[in-house]
Amino acid sequence: MSDSLKLQAPVAPWYKHRWPWLLMIGPGLSVVVGSCMAYIAFTQPDALVVGDYYKQGKAINQDLRRDTIASDLAMDTSLSYDVASARLSGSVHSFGKAYQGPLQLHLAHATLPEKDIKLLVQPDAAGNFSVALPMLERSRWQVLVENDKREWRLSGIWTWPLQRSIALHADEEL
Repeated sequence: MSDSLKLQAPVAPWYKHRWPWLLMIGPGLSVVVGSCMAYIAFTQPDALVVGDYYKQGKAINQDLRRDTIASDLAMDTSLSYDVASARLSGSVHSFGKAYQGPLQLHLAHATLPEKDIKLLVQPDAAGNFSVALPMLERSRWQVLVENDKREWRLSGIWTWPLQRSIALHADEEL
C-alpha cells in the first residue's frame, strides 16, 4: 500500500466542536439585544420629543413678551400644598396689591405629560385662592401661573415634597 491510501480517523462534524459555538455567541447575542432594543423603541416612543419643534420655537418669542408684561406689573405668587386637606393654596399680587382676576395654574410633570395638572382658580379680595387637589405626586413640577387671557405669566420649578411651597416673582432684569 502506498502512503496516500492510509486510513484517516473520521473528522467530527462542525457542530460537535466548541469553537464555532463560542465564535457565534457574540453575533447571536447582538441580534437578541438589538431586537429587544428595537421592540422597546417602537412600542414606547419618547413623550418629550415634539413633532412641531420649529413652530414651538417661534412661540418662545411670544412667551417672552408675557414674561416682560409680568415684570412690568411686578407680579408675584406663592403656592403650597397641604397633604392633610388635599388642597393647593396660594396668593397672587401685583405691585404688592391683591390680584383678583381668574388665573390658570398649570403644573407640568417632569417626564409624563398625562400627569399634568391644569386648574382654573379665582382669587378672593385678598388675592388668596385654594383649590381641591387629590394627591400631588412626588416629582419635579414645572409651574406656570397666568391670567385667563394669557397676557402675562410666572413660571418656575417646584420639587415637591422637598420644597413645601414655592414663591414665583417676575424677573426684573427682562
